[in-house]
Amino acid sequence: MTQRRQISKVEPNPTALKALAHPVRLRMLALLRIDGPATASGLAQRLGLNSGATSYHLRQLAQHGFIEEDTERGSRRDRWWRASHESTSFMTNDAEGEALDSGIAFGQAALNWQMQQMQGALREYAGLPSPWRKASTISDYAIPMTAEAAAELVRKLEALLEEAQAAAPRLGAPLPDGMRPFAIILHAAPYVTEP
Repeated sequence: MTQRRQISKVEPNPTALKALAHPVRLRMLALLRIDGPATASGLAQRLGLNSGATSYHLRQLAQHGFIEEDTERGSRRDRWWRASHESTSFMTNDAEGEALDSGIAFGQAALNWQMQQMQGALREYAGLPSPWRKASTISDYAIPMTAEAAAELVRKLEALLEEAQAAAPRLGAPLPDGMRPFAIILHAAPYVTEP
């Protein structure tokens, strides 16, 4: 039986969620979660930013607890940063006021980033080895359901994904041969008719 690990999660307050909704910060956090620790200059190079702007965004992420200094790496000259958590939860079912507004703003930023990720995956699809092509999909399902049945389906899907995540090695460290990060983006909502 595969060893299950605890997935570290953060549920930010509205102020922290607003700070994370910035597209550059969202990308930085994703890079630190998926690729592992990095320096401001390394992130600046990858994101096409200057190191001053990168350092500012890193300080904002650290201030709100999304990242922390990796004290096992670096020197006085090079500060390394790592993600503090593997997952971000936001917007509870009963969110109102500022929490709801922040959740929607973050959801919009996350959706934009997720769409960019999936468009990039589609661009690279032709170059994927056959097993990775077979593992990939672009699917959508519209199913008549009650709100209760829909909530239960989402709960089951999330439980299945969390089980797979708990059985997998933590991202940000070297992975065993044949393994690579595999993105599954779950969006579920009542169908909105085209205008």
